[in-house]
Amino acid sequence: MISNRVGMLVCVAVIVMVLAAVAVPAAEQRDGVFIHLSSGADQPQRVLMALKMAVIMSEDHDVLIYFDIKGIEVVLKDAPEITSKSFLTSRKQLAVLKKRGVTMMACPGCLEAAGKKPADLSEGIEVANKEAFFNFTRGRILSLDY
Repeated sequence: MISNRVGMLVCVAVIVMVLAAVAVPAAEQRDGVFIHLSSGADQPQRVLMALKMAVIMSEDHDVLIYFDIKGIEVVLKDAPEITSKSFLTSRKQLAVLKKRGVTMMACPGCLEAAGKKPADLSEGIEVANKEAFFNFTRGRILSLDY
């Protein structure tokens, strides 16, 4: 009878130790939001809504914004200021995101197709690399497309 209890306690202890070893602390398991922005200055509401969602989500989630196709127009040094009613301007929102440490990446192929180089990107925007898509968060990933 005692050996059964000891055996049971040993089994429970082993299970707890294994789970503790592989589990990531809850504080490190923040879910992430991947925002794909392929719209440019010709669609201000799409651009500004994507940036607004990034600002909102970055308050308590990991966020990565991926700019491709016409979206790279938004993150170039010479990008026009994009405005629309009830939204902060594109530059103001990008500044907030940069200050919060949000990962913002531009598609290298789209830069090339537009005749631009990485040096043409605004400060805080990096050229996309595949590892960052998986490493920006430890939790689940929600994707939004604009």
